[in-house]
Amino acid sequence: MPYENLDDEAVHQRTRAGQLPREAPDRLRLAAVDGRTLDDRGGDSAGDRGASNDDPSATGIVKPLPPELFVEHETNAEMRWDAMGDIGFHVPNDRFFVRNHTSTPIIDAATWRLRLHGTGLSAPRSFGYQELLAMPSVTRDVAIECAGNGRSLFTTQQHQEVTGTPWRLGGVGVARWRGVPLATVLERSGITADAVDVMARGLDPAYVADGVDYGRVRRPIPVAKALRDVILAYEMNGEPLPPDHGHPVRLIVPGWIGLASVKWVGDIEVSTSPLSSPWNTEFYRMFGDAYLPQGSAPLTTQGVRSAFELPWNATLVAGRPYLLRGRSWSGNGRIADVEVSLDDGATWQRAPLRGPHVASTWTRWQVTWKPAETGRYFLLARATDETGAVQPSHTTHNDFGYLFDAVVRHPVTVVSG
Repeated sequence: MPYENLDDEAVHQRTRAGQLPREAPDRLRLAAVDGRTLDDRGGDSAGDRGASNDDPSATGIVKPLPPELFVEHETNAEMRWDAMGDIGFHVPNDRFFVRNHTSTPIIDAATWRLRLHGTGLSAPRSFGYQELLAMPSVTRDVAIECAGNGRSLFTTQQHQEVTGTPWRLGGVGVARWRGVPLATVLERSGITADAVDVMARGLDPAYVADGVDYGRVRRPIPVAKALRDVILAYEMNGEPLPPDHGHPVRLIVPGWIGLASVKWVGDIEVSTSPLSSPWNTEFYRMFGDAYLPQGSAPLTTQGVRSAFELPWNATLVAGRPYLLRGRSWSGNGRIADVEVSLDDGATWQRAPLRGPHVASTWTRWQVTWKPAETGRYFLLARATDETGAVQPSHTTHNDFGYLFDAVVRHPVTVVSG
């Protein structure tokens, strides 16, 4: 599950509360979870503190991370877009990005229990793994995307300083999830008419930062969202959930930031009064000059984004035809249109859409290009979703680099054959 440098955010929150000087030198530079910072070019430089991980000698990720498929960011693994060129609509489990708070827990499904409790239930109870498997299931294609996906582009493209895991655009993936509608489990537990919030909590190790134990990851969602389209997934692309992706059971919350899709769910609280946790009060809010001192409302839906299935700084040969492929997605609905510029925005052409066209996922597209001259080029893709939202040319800066949705300038170099 995506998790954005909470150690630094905790320091930032205390700064804003007056517990630290406003000019504290680590306010924007330290990226404590990754042990790295973004330098002025968006690259990595050594941080002052190590990653928060139960095993500091390992990434905390179970599956192999071959460098041709992933870029490692300490406890996280970013999908390489150029590894998607021969892949269909879904990202295979072995190529799906990983966002861990601490380390992947290994949980025995045979002894696992899901406990439902709280003032919003008239019949609190628990369920075992086999009980869930026996319930009526649904299968849905849904994208999961880290709230910090594209963070490094604030620095490399907009020349603005941000803090956190330096994702480019590979903190996203679409999979086919199978599970039980959360509504089914809530109804069997007697959800009451006056319930307002539902909060799942993971079974990964508690997060500790700057001497503060924040407990296990948990984030409330409104009852209306929980009953509408959230599922308790136990299967990913036709297989039981892998450990790194939430085995035995995780939430899937379509359209929302990945944090909401809590992995390794152990209990769910349902309340008749609003619930809160550090993940919707201290973290995952927008801070910066464009926002009020207390920050924005907690982040929910994702914006519109596009990416080329092409190596960053790819080398192409002049005079040769290329089929350029990519994908666009939005947290607000289906992609309606994609335009591509092969000359850094001087001209645009419509990119034909291909394959499945499903809400809460992505849409694939392609264009042909035969570069005539050598030199440095920037390729741009700009998508519009069914609500009319269009990718902007610039994303409003926020201190922690969330929700970068601007049109990305993808660099390539054309050489002579």
